[in-house]
Amino acid sequence: MKIKRNIIRIDEEKCDGCGQCVPSCAEGAITIVDGKARLAAEKYCDGLGACLGECPQGALTVEEREAEDFDELAVEQHLHAAKLSTNAESLTMACGCPSAHIQSFQRAPSCAEANKPRSQASSASALSHWPVQITLVPPSAPFLKGADLLVAADCTPIAYPDFHRDFLRGKTVMVGCPKFDDAEAYVRKFADIFKTAGIKSVTVLTMEVPCCQGLPVIVKKGMAAAGVTVPLSHVVISVQGEILER
Repeated sequence: MKIKRNIIRIDEEKCDGCGQCVPSCAEGAITIVDGKARLAAEKYCDGLGACLGECPQGALTVEEREAEDFDELAVEQHLHAAKLSTNAESLTMACGCPSAHIQSFQRAPSCAEANKPRSQASSASALSHWPVQITLVPPSAPFLKGADLLVAADCTPIAYPDFHRDFLRGKTVMVGCPKFDDAEAYVRKFADIFKTAGIKSVTVLTMEVPCCQGLPVIVKKGMAAAGVTVPLSHVVISVQGEILER
C-alpha cells in the first residue's frame, strides 16, 4: 500500500557508488547496484535520514512522495535473512568451494634474506593464508587470532608494485571492493572479527578514487559495533602507484 510520506531520494548523477551510506542504514534499505546506491525496497526505508551525513557527494535527501509504507516487520525479516546468508557463507568455508578452503602457510624468511638491502630483497610472496576475500574469510579463521590486519581495496595490489614487501609481510590480509561488494555484510563481518579474534592493529589500504573511501568507514563501523578500539591506520595509493597519504 502506498501512502504519502518521507523517504530517501538518491540522486544518481551525484552518486559515485562509494557505499558509505550503506552501513549507516540500520534497516538495510540501501544497497549498491551497478555502481550506484539504490533503495533495496521502499518499505525498508523509515525516511528518518540517518544516512544523509555519510554521503560525501550530497546525493541523499529526504523527500515527501507516494511510497510503500514503512514495514518494521519486513525490515526485521530482511535483516534476519541477510544475517543467515552471511552465517551460511561462513559455515560452508571448510567443505565447500576449494577456493574457500582455509589454509595457513606462514613463511619465515631466513636471517640472510631479512637483512638484504631493499634493492636486493626477494620477490617471494608474503601471503601467509587463504582465503583472502572479505566475503570468504570466516571470523573464526585461525589466522585472524591476534593478527595485525591488512584490509586492502582489491585494486591496491595491482597499483602498488611493492605491495607484498611494504604492506603484506607479517600481516593477515583481507581484500574487497567497497563499491561493488555488500558493505552492510562487511560491517557485520568485521564486527564479528573484532569481537572474537583479538585483532592487534588494522591497516586500511585504499586507492585515491572516491569509491574506495567507504572501506575505512566500514572497518570503523564494524569496530564500533563490536564495542572495541583497535589502532587503525589508513594509507592512500594513487592510480600511478604512489603513496599519497598515511
